[in-house]
Amino acid sequence: MQWLFWQMGGLGPMLGQNHHFRNYSDEKLTYAINRYVKETERLYGVLDERLADREFAAGEYSIADMACYPWIVLHERQGQNLDDFPNLKRWFETIQWREAVQRAYALAKTINPAPSGMTQEAKAILFGQGRRTNR
Repeated sequence: MQWLFWQMGGLGPMLGQNHHFRNYSDEKLTYAINRYVKETERLYGVLDERLADREFAAGEYSIADMACYPWIVLHERQGQNLDDFPNLKRWFETIQWREAVQRAYALAKTINPAPSGMTQEAKAILFGQGRRTNR
């Protein structure tokens, strides 16, 4: 549970900000990009250290790994090189080749558009919503 909460409270939100400022925001804010790239690097380091003496985050393959893995898939778009994190890279490659993961990502390619294919309307819906915004 600890590593699942770590993903929910740290890895997911911080890497989400990384993606927003590096890849989606029309305005490129250097401070924000650098801040979240560095935070992503720090979090990758935490997970890399955790994986130094175990195959998976909680020892055995678990929901914690399932929750963390999709965030690492986009490491290049986050400004990260997995070669800098050898334990994380091993973990990533181990999960990447699981049969269920292969099937899921093959299906996802048929459903999800590439980020570069995001329309302005989709961007407005994703990033322009407030509590009182009507759709």
